[in-house]
Amino acid sequence: MVKKRPTIIDVAKKAGVSKSTVSLVLQNSRTVRDETRKQVRQAMSEIGYVYNRSAANMRQSNAALIGLVINNLRNPFFTEFATSLQMALSEKGYAVVIANTDESAQLQDQVVLSMIEHGVSAFIICPAYGDTDATFDAIERAQLPALQVLRRVDERVETFPFIAPDYRVGSVAATEHMIRTGAKNIAFVGGREGFAVTDERMSGYLAVIQREGLQPTIITGDSTRDFGRKTAKDIQQNHPELDAAVCFNDLVALGLNSGMREAGRAVGNDFLIVGFDDIEDAAQAYPAISSVSCGIDAIGKWSAETIVHWIEQGNAPVVKHRTPVELILRDTT
Repeated sequence: MVKKRPTIIDVAKKAGVSKSTVSLVLQNSRTVRDETRKQVRQAMSEIGYVYNRSAANMRQSNAALIGLVINNLRNPFFTEFATSLQMALSEKGYAVVIANTDESAQLQDQVVLSMIEHGVSAFIICPAYGDTDATFDAIERAQLPALQVLRRVDERVETFPFIAPDYRVGSVAATEHMIRTGAKNIAFVGGREGFAVTDERMSGYLAVIQREGLQPTIITGDSTRDFGRKTAKDIQQNHPELDAAVCFNDLVALGLNSGMREAGRAVGNDFLIVGFDDIEDAAQAYPAISSVSCGIDAIGKWSAETIVHWIEQGNAPVVKHRTPVELILRDTT
């Protein structure tokens, strides 16, 4: 039986460092400390690793390649994030390969494995929900830096740090504003039941409703315009007392806005709507939709800076990072 040739991953495990650190040593990078360099060279010697420089040169075109895996690029919120991140990474000399998983954990496994095989240097993942252990186990075995952004599905945040807006603060601000405006019966509309991001965006709403002694109304479902539009009919038929809605995202808010106007409700007067994410369509709609801005451009830039620093310096970021949000008031409130 032919003995398997040691790999760069074997060297990283033996030396107790990341794969990217071993790569930097092999490239004679000055960013690696002498002590770490000696540690890696010793590990290479002990396991019999031989650096194939010609093969490395063939792979060089992928040396500055970042894998960006997005759960749903059909949603403009994630498209805006991907665009911002790609541009920020380009400014730092890194190329991006993007995959849309369409909320499929199985597809996510496939694209992540493919990206690893093609030599990406790191991952930035807005993960799909479901059984994602295989995805993150593969990244951990490859010892590649990886950030979870906008959503957290893997609890190993020491290995896969997490960055997202402060969703709870956003829904608190939206609900409090509606109460100040005079709303008495406020619903939370949209978001898949049981998903962490739904719970986070709902939590601020529930906290304010309970504090004010009001009755909560929860209408969960798909985060789409179609669901929002159908919910408008449901509200008219089954919850006519409702006079406001905090929506899980702007797509739901856009659909609810259309549905309410079809039903003859005066959105912005006798029915208030606040969306979430502040995508471009929210401002361009008629009436323009109030929304919680998540500062998606800033998150893209922060993610780019963080992953590049991690790759080049070998220093992992803080395990959890929440970014500020802002309530943008428009016609619907």
